[in-house]
Amino acid sequence: MRSIVRATPGQELKFEAEEGDALFVRSAARAMQVLAAFHGVSGPLSLSEIAKLAGLDRSASQRIVHTLAKLGYIRRSFDDRGYLPGIRLLDHTLDVLRLDPLVQKATPVLLELRRSLGERIDLSLFDDTRMIYAFRIQSKRETFYATLVGHSVPAYATAGGRAALSLLPEAEVRGILGRSELIEYTAATRTDPEEIMAQVQAARTNGYALIVDEFLRGEVAIGVGIAREGRPIGAIHVAGSLAEWSQDEFTRQAAPVAMEAARAIMSSL
Repeated sequence: MRSIVRATPGQELKFEAEEGDALFVRSAARAMQVLAAFHGVSGPLSLSEIAKLAGLDRSASQRIVHTLAKLGYIRRSFDDRGYLPGIRLLDHTLDVLRLDPLVQKATPVLLELRRSLGERIDLSLFDDTRMIYAFRIQSKRETFYATLVGHSVPAYATAGGRAALSLLPEAEVRGILGRSELIEYTAATRTDPEEIMAQVQAARTNGYALIVDEFLRGEVAIGVGIAREGRPIGAIHVAGSLAEWSQDEFTRQAAPVAMEAARAIMSSL
């Protein structure tokens, strides 16, 4: 199965100025291209690899990497086999999370939800074809990657993603599905656009989305979308194990409290 640690946004990042955009700083965009080269890789990158993945020539990449390394945003790996993102990027991650109103308002609500259900609770942010986890409270079953903030998952195949999509008009949902790479994560993953649309409609009707075995084997998950001014900005995910829960019992226990939590968050925004 392909890595699910980093998903590519359906709307590709544009590092070139649009016509007539006099304020666009090309050198800043090039630095972002270099940092984006690390998306989806599994280890350190050489300078040549960075240049290739960033779409820049080696000379430009070398100058940018040198500058970012001086500032602490890129570092050499411990075994000196290549470059890795620098720890000072975590300062910006903290800024994103501590200043985001949704994360601020959702945190105490989600902590209470975790105490109530005793299962994994996640808050994800909506980003077109994907959901990016911004807050995660793990359960006893979690793996390393499942605990990382910044981990992103496809909207079409996850409970929170379908819940967020259910807050959009049908035509917009179809556009997002058209930009998504619809792949099978398990044998149960729905990849037919019409089947996914039916699931999104069910989430719109019920107020929550239900995923069983579609993204992770043996997992049942409830997702509830969070909207602001009529647009999805994120979702709550509640996940349990099919070894411990039946689908019906998990839905009965988790859906009402997850919807109540989403309402509490939205009323505070």
